[in-house]
Amino acid sequence: MSESGITIKGFFDGVRAGTLTGVRCGKCGELAIPPKEFCPACGARDWHAVPLSGEGTIASYTVIRVAPPRHAADAPYAIAVVRLKDGVQLLGRVVDIPLEQIAVGLSVRFRPLTRNGQTTIAFGPA
Repeated sequence: MSESGITIKGFFDGVRAGTLTGVRCGKCGELAIPPKEFCPACGARDWHAVPLSGEGTIASYTVIRVAPPRHAADAPYAIAVVRLKDGVQLLGRVVDIPLEQIAVGLSVRFRPLTRNGQTTIAFGPA
């Protein structure tokens, strides 16, 4: 990555702080999230950090009713693919929205979800 790009660690440090940061290829303009080593469009390693709005709509989702042991106490819960207004898609947990109200096209906003010292990407009401 270029000096102005961000690493996965830097990406998740931002998530913990409540911000989403993508990377834009300096050669072809491709936007990616989370950060990648090489641009999937042109293969360049010329990334530049770009702040993202965190606003988007649910493109797809699933409800987890039988969760892995580590998340069993949280079930049922939803995971969604969110298409951000910035033009990229991101997977995250749906929070603070009743399961029966989750739908494709629903407007959501990024928020960090921290449990047991670990922070993940989540989306709640817009």
